[in-house]
Formats: sequence, structure tokens, C-alpha cells
Amino acid sequence: MEQSKSLTDDLGILTADSAEKKLRSDFRVKGMSTALFSGLSYGFYTAFMTLAMSMGIWTVWYGEGSGLSAFATTFLLAAIGAALTDSCSAVWALGIAAARGRLGDFFRSIRTKPGAIMVGSAIIGGPLASTAYVVGLQMAGSIVVPISALCPAIGAILARIIFKQELSPRMMLGIAICFGASVLIGGSAGLADGDTSVVMLGIGFGFIAALFWGIEGCVAGYGTSMIDPEIGITIRQVTSGLTNLLILIPLFAYIGGENGYAMVFEAVADSESIIFFVVAGLAAYGAFMFWYKGNAMCGAALGMACNGTFSFWGPLCCWLVLGIAFGIAGWTMAPIAWVAAIIMIFGIFVIAMNPMDLFKKDNNQ
Repeated sequence: MEQSKSLTDDLGILTADSAEKKLRSDFRVKGMSTALFSGLSYGFYTAFMTLAMSMGIWTVWYGEGSGLSAFATTFLLAAIGAALTDSCSAVWALGIAAARGRLGDFFRSIRTKPGAIMVGSAIIGGPLASTAYVVGLQMAGSIVVPISALCPAIGAILARIIFKQELSPRMMLGIAICFGASVLIGGSAGLADGDTSVVMLGIGFGFIAALFWGIEGCVAGYGTSMIDPEIGITIRQVTSGLTNLLILIPLFAYIGGENGYAMVFEAVADSESIIFFVVAGLAAYGAFMFWYKGNAMCGAALGMACNGTFSFWGPLCCWLVLGIAFGIAGWTMAPIAWVAAIIMIFGIFVIAMNPMDLFKKDNNQ
């Protein structure tokens, strides 16, 4: 009788253990799906922001008879585009937090040390990286997207330099794959339409965006581990939008000899383009929100790798939205660039984890 009871207890333990493993596995898979969706959202954020900057008042500003200086056309317009997108994203984030009764959490969290770290990382990855990213897109098109996806590789290098984190042979291999892919993408610039020197300069700004996003990833790691993803993304987008509006735009307007705020008001009042900034802001909210949430569910390394698929989704969404749906020329990439984007995705996975682990049963779960 005692032996039978012991056997029943053992079976019960095994069943509970199996159920727990399945629950953890399902949670991990859901986290991967969430992080993958963040990459797709990032692609649509890129496409709709670029679309907004190609119509209405923007066609006048980018036209030959705009009267704007070369500096203002290159940097001030990029800052305004990034500011409008991030500000719309911030409004979406605040609205969603308010609807869920979490605005109090936002104001409490922003006063904490993790909140301050999130603010600092948002300044680096928001106005600085976003403006460089927009400049690159305007100069080189969707080829800049996979270049900016080098941020995980750059983040891994910076983590080694700043935080003395381990850089294993596998991670170094992944970094080499990513940078090799970026060389292929840069080499395809000669196959692109337009001035090759301008395209290469745009790719350079893509590298700058990747650098700042890599720094943001390093700095924000601590903050995001202690703040709910929904609150963290609200802090990030509000900080990014305000910094762009209050610091970067006035600075660039002063250098370019323009009235920056008058241009912002003119852009907001432009009904033809502002609707697409609103859509881009929602996609930007989803991109970062699902990235943070995915990291929390499946781990930062795997979440980072899944999010890195935007090196493929970005050019694809630009081609579908800008090239196919709206018939705007110049939003295709050379075949070698598409191949390089896929290679870069593999390199990001190698940095984050052993890709073969995805095909193995996790006995530790």
C-alpha cells in the first residue's frame, strides 16, 4: 500500500514538473513571437514615417525652390520628422497608460534611479539615433535599415568595453558576420539609383544610428530590468519627443538660420502628412513596447536577436508601403543587399545565443 502511494506521489511530481516545463516553454515561445512582432512594427514605423516626409509640406521643403539651407534640409527636417514621430508615439503611450489607469506609475517611476537611467538612455537613443536614422533614410533609402540593425553587435562590443562583460568566440563570430554583411550592403551602394557618394554618406549616418542605439541598449539594460515595459516605453518616448522638440530642433534651426518652431507648427497643421506621422508613432510605440516585453519574457539575448529581424522587415515594409502601395520610386534594394540583411539576422542570433539551441529540447525548463 505504501509502495503504491509512493508511486502515485512520484507520478504526480513528474506530471507537475512536466506541466511547469511546458508552461515555461510556451511562455518563451510567446516571448519570441512578441519580440519578432517588434521587428515587424519597426519596419512599419520606418515606412510610414518616411511616407509622411514625402508628401504635403514636406515636398515643398525638400523641393529645389524651398529656400532652405543645405544644413536645414539635411538635419533640421530630419529632426522635425523624428520629433513628430516620437511625439505622436509619446501621445499614444500616455493615452494607453491613462486608459489602463497607469499614469501614476509613470510619474512615480520617472523619479526613481531606474527611471533616470531610462531618461538618459532615451536621450541617446531617441533624438540622436532617430535623427541620424532619418538623415540616412533620406539620403540612401531602405538600405540604411539593415545597417542600423548593427546596434546589437555594437552593443555587445560596448558592453565588453564599458561593463567588462564576456565576449565569447561565438559572439565575436556573430559580430564578424554582422559587419561582413554590412560590407556587402555598402558594396551594393554602387548598384543603387542616384549619387553613390550621397548613398554612402547615408549609410554612414546609419552606422551613427546603430552606434547610439547600441549605447542605449547598454545603458537601458538596468532600467528596463526594474521597470514594467509599458511604463518604460512611455518614459522613453516622452523623453525622446520632448528632447527633440526642446533641444535638437532649436539648435539645428539656429545653425540653419530657420524658424524651427514655425516649421513644426506648419508640419502639424499639414493634414496630408500628419496622419501618417500618427500611424508611424503607433508603430514606433509597438516596436519598442514589444521589444521590451519580449525581452522580459524570453530573455534579453533572444529578444534582442528576434527584434534584430527588422534588418529584413524594414526594407520589405518600405518596399510594400512606399514602392508598391504609393508608387514612390527608389525604395527597392539590390538582391545582394537582401541577402546581406538575412545574413545579418543570422549574425545577430549568433551574438545573442547558439542558434542550434532553438532546435533542441530545453531540459532545464
